[in-house]
Amino acid sequence: MIGEEPGYFDTLKTIVTRGRIIGPMMHDARIAALCIDHGIRELWTVDRDFSRFAMLKTRNPLASA
Repeated sequence: MIGEEPGYFDTLKTIVTRGRIIGPMMHDARIAALCIDHGIRELWTVDRDFSRFAMLKTRNPLASA
């Protein structure tokens, strides 16, 4: 399990500012910040909203290659 470590809130602030994140998208921003801080380079998701976070590559595992 991963969690918020030192530097997390700086990463979150950068993501929120660059992506102009507001409201319910904050939850996605928190997940993206956690991934980035823990060295996760690619997130598999069907949620297209994650494409707003340029620092994190996304892949739809249900899409054909």
